[in-house]
Amino acid sequence: MTLRHRTTRCAATLGLLLATSALTVPQAMAADTQVPTGSVTGTTVEPLGKLGPLASLIIERLQVSDDVAASKFGTDSPIEDPAREQQVLDSVREQAEAAGIDADAAVAFFRDQITASKIVQQGLFDRWTAHPEQAPTTRPDLGEIRTRLDQLTTALLAELKNTEHVRDEPVACRVQLALAGVSGAVVEHLDALHRQAFRAATGSVCRSAEPAGR
Repeated sequence: MTLRHRTTRCAATLGLLLATSALTVPQAMAADTQVPTGSVTGTTVEPLGKLGPLASLIIERLQVSDDVAASKFGTDSPIEDPAREQQVLDSVREQAEAAGIDADAAVAFFRDQITASKIVQQGLFDRWTAHPEQAPTTRPDLGEIRTRLDQLTTALLAELKNTEHVRDEPVACRVQLALAGVSGAVVEHLDALHRQAFRAATGSVCRSAEPAGR
């Protein structure tokens, strides 16, 4: 099979999977009167496909970013926290090396998670500034939030390890990531801000294909 035929076939497969997810996810949600959110504690409806569990954890981390924003809004705490970000990335590298995961790839992935979190925080800051009536009335404890983020870091690293075989195949990975992303957005009722952040968070999930001619 030529490269052109393989590409065409993969594109057709992607279209079919996306169409399937659009049909099956709402049906699955309709079957349950309540749709749970969050993946660390487990859900009955999760994003579809081989990267579904990874997508679920990414989305949960984005949802925690809502609490981060609520804890900082109206205070002197900035969205940008380079010292904390470097601490997270250093810890990720150490854990990845201990687990036999490509440390550079893991750091790139978590750098994307940090970027995505800042997208959510900035978007919420802008929303709450423009509409003060929508601003949070309570301030979550940032220490407790960071504990949750540390737990998610461990879970995400484990899922990166579990999905290495999927993420090493660039085309198949993109198909699976699209399926997980579309279904995850429906399951978790993601708004435009969080969908944008999800795209930023998944930029390094799939390994890049080798350049042509190599």
